[in-house]
Amino acid sequence: MLYNIKKTYNNHFLYNKHNTFLTELPKITQKSSDFKILNSPKEFNYVLLNTISQAHKHICLVTLYLENDPGGKKILDTILEVKKNRPTIKINIIVDWYRAQRTRFGESIKYTNIHWYNNIIQNNPNIELSIFGLPIHFSEILGVLHLKGFIIDDTILYSGANLNNEYLHINDKYRYDRYYFIKNAQLSAIMLNYIEKNLINSKVIHNLDYKKSFLKKNNKNNIRLFRKFLKRTTYTYQNNANFNECSIIPLVGLGKNSILNKTIYHLISSVKQNMILCTPYFNIPYSLNRVLYSLLQQGKTVEIIVGDKTANDFYTPYQEYKSFKLINVLPYLYEINLRLFIQKLQNYIDNKQLIVRIWKKDHHGYHIKGIWIDDEWNLLTGSNLNPRSLKLDLENALLIHDPCHELIHQKYQELTQIRVFTKIITHYTSLQNISEYPVKIKRLILRIRKIKFDKLINQLL
Repeated sequence: MLYNIKKTYNNHFLYNKHNTFLTELPKITQKSSDFKILNSPKEFNYVLLNTISQAHKHICLVTLYLENDPGGKKILDTILEVKKNRPTIKINIIVDWYRAQRTRFGESIKYTNIHWYNNIIQNNPNIELSIFGLPIHFSEILGVLHLKGFIIDDTILYSGANLNNEYLHINDKYRYDRYYFIKNAQLSAIMLNYIEKNLINSKVIHNLDYKKSFLKKNNKNNIRLFRKFLKRTTYTYQNNANFNECSIIPLVGLGKNSILNKTIYHLISSVKQNMILCTPYFNIPYSLNRVLYSLLQQGKTVEIIVGDKTANDFYTPYQEYKSFKLINVLPYLYEINLRLFIQKLQNYIDNKQLIVRIWKKDHHGYHIKGIWIDDEWNLLTGSNLNPRSLKLDLENALLIHDPCHELIHQKYQELTQIRVFTKIITHYTSLQNISEYPVKIKRLILRIRKIKFDKLINQLL
């Protein structure tokens, strides 16, 4: 009896600690009438193009990549048309420097995105258009620009989506994400100020308007100093919302001790009844795994929605392999992670406390990330919630606080839409075992597990 009282007291104390952290975060007010969740990539593409075409003050697109394909070209063509009609509008596009220098995995085309950006600028000499490439580390594998949010005047279109055919659903295949349309002048100013002050004004950024930018290399020391700077830099703004009204908390960070990572930890730890977590790549860091176990032990409900291995953007059907690469193994490694996770927690699956859903729809992809806590908190982010995103990439998020349930209908509508093409896993044996994988995949996995190389892969990819 004494043990139970002590345990209850400790849980209550810890909850108050995490809730206090969330309470003290500075917040900005958000009108529910200016907040809309879009339900499909086609709708997102339409709204993005329409919002760009109506812009008057500024257009700032930050994305991992803007692809040289019909989807990406339509975005740039619309921006160029706006600039011709309204020459005073300010336009900045920032992409990851290393990602811009290569094509998609498995493609050998030598004409990369960086060549395309350069040609666009060279062919439009009378149009002032800034396209930047930003390195976050010495190599793409050690960290990328993974910020999300397209800032157009007083509107933010926030999604984990990048800009290409699949994310915008131009052809018959799409990659499913979350899509938020938010009107908020203060939020727009906060995000824009961070980008202009800390990214565009940095010493390491490449302006892609000169051919010599192909040869330009950043000094490693400058990049090292830039990473140190980003680790202690965050959005700066004044709190103007109370804890009992609808508000948004913009978060940004790099490294395991960032304000974003601390908020994710305290957010998950503050669960009263239930939480829902979405990630396309099941590779939950140990620190978050530990919290999930604790929640289950306290009798709380955890739902995880993850993509099937065939919905992974690294997945290639075995019969279509032109040349076998390590990247082809990643979807299988994520499935192995998930199978082991469920196996350890099978008893919580059995008593319905832990719900694991697998998303799969034909040949389409799944790219949804985020966390919902009770009916109060909603974390909208581009972070994959894996070791890489928590340590290596520059990430951001919008934490939406809805204590009066003004956005509850939209929340349920979004989650219902996500769950439509999911199936609930009732036993870990529902997922394939290594012995059932294609021969080349199985051999390589066994080899890398033997030398424990899979642990390094989980930290980097």
